[in-house]
Amino acid sequence: MRTLYVRIVMIFLLITFLGGILALIVTNFYYLGHIRDSNEKKIMSIGEDIRSLYVQNPDMELGSYLTHIANLGYQIYAVDSDLNGTYYGTPFKHKQFNGEHIKHVLQGGVYNGIKQESQWLKINSLFENSLRNSVGLPVQVHGEPYALFIRPNMEQQIGEVRIILALLIGFSFLFSIILIVVLSRFIVKPIKKLTDATHRIVGGDYRMELDVTRRDEIGNLARDFTHMARSIKQLDNMRQEFVANVSHEIQSPLTSIQGFAQSILEKKTTPEEEERYLRIIEEESRRLSSLSKQLLTLATLDKEDHILKRSSFRLDEQIRQIFIVTEQQWSDRDLELDLDLAEVVVSADQQLLYQVWYNLITNAIKFTNPGGMLRVTLAAEARLAVVRIADSGIGIPEDELAHIFDRFYKADKTRTRAQGGSGLGLSIARKVTTLHGGRIEVASRLGEGTEFTVRLPVG
Repeated sequence: MRTLYVRIVMIFLLITFLGGILALIVTNFYYLGHIRDSNEKKIMSIGEDIRSLYVQNPDMELGSYLTHIANLGYQIYAVDSDLNGTYYGTPFKHKQFNGEHIKHVLQGGVYNGIKQESQWLKINSLFENSLRNSVGLPVQVHGEPYALFIRPNMEQQIGEVRIILALLIGFSFLFSIILIVVLSRFIVKPIKKLTDATHRIVGGDYRMELDVTRRDEIGNLARDFTHMARSIKQLDNMRQEFVANVSHEIQSPLTSIQGFAQSILEKKTTPEEEERYLRIIEEESRRLSSLSKQLLTLATLDKEDHILKRSSFRLDEQIRQIFIVTEQQWSDRDLELDLDLAEVVVSADQQLLYQVWYNLITNAIKFTNPGGMLRVTLAAEARLAVVRIADSGIGIPEDELAHIFDRFYKADKTRTRAQGGSGLGLSIARKVTTLHGGRIEVASRLGEGTEFTVRLPVG
């Protein structure tokens, strides 16, 4: 299996190789467009000058003259009318040549081998040491036709430059490979740290030291990963706390039921105590039943594929129904009701929304002192149904407002148990509201009361 490090090195090497190929192709096109014609004209002009100088001094011996010219950095091939050829200067590396070209020059024509080069990489013609890569000019020597084929001796003129250029390119490529192999480790190193951190998280260890100071994509990934690890740790803590809370909420009534039932079975109670114990057992059983229903509701709502059973109904009538059901609770506490419910029709899951209003209103009744006030308003605002439930109760401390929607969280831990609360009602209310595309807000002042505001889309 290829590691990320190997893949990065291979990609960089491939980029270097492809970059060299593309650079060579672009250079080739540049040579065709800007250099080849001027180079051909320059070599042709040099050939014309060599021929002209000899024509002006016809008494010079041709061989001696061409030898001196070749020593200046040229390769020359002279052919007489009998097709006998002589090389001057450094011999051509490739001597294959079409005899028709020689005859053409002997008859007074001109040969341009640079333009006739057929290989696809034209820039090679600058350095190809072959007879065909030359220019041919006719010249008269004591009345006899000769053909002179001339090209610059690149090995003699720029041989050292070619070596230096080859070394420069070669060492550049070699050092590039070395630097790619070494520096790629710095790219992979933070990824390896993230991988190690992932393995630790899988093992339950959420402690990690990642470089979150970097201002690049790796730094962003490290910051997001650290945030994710903290969130997972918080979620794991919440899960453990949730299990502990469920166990406690179930164990407490079960212990009570077991103890009172045992007392009754062992005939250690008076008839009055037996009746009181049976009532306690009934209340604790109801608590267990309510808790199991709430847990089942939360489990159902947590499913990603949960589908709301929407129907159109009067929201104001549903809220009034809650007050009818809870009449004994608020009348026993002598609460003053202030209802201002506009006629609003919504399309929602009627059963789930019923739980929202029931939980919020029973909480308001529960935590409002006897003789207090409970105010509920319903209005339509910009295609939203806005329900406000306010009480004049004990209020919620400001530092606890952010946690009241957490599961099993109880702001008033001394009162909730006596009044049968499980700490799940507000969690269910927020979950149902969110599923309907709405939101729930809370405002409270300790000792003055609490107000919940629920905004729901009408459609």
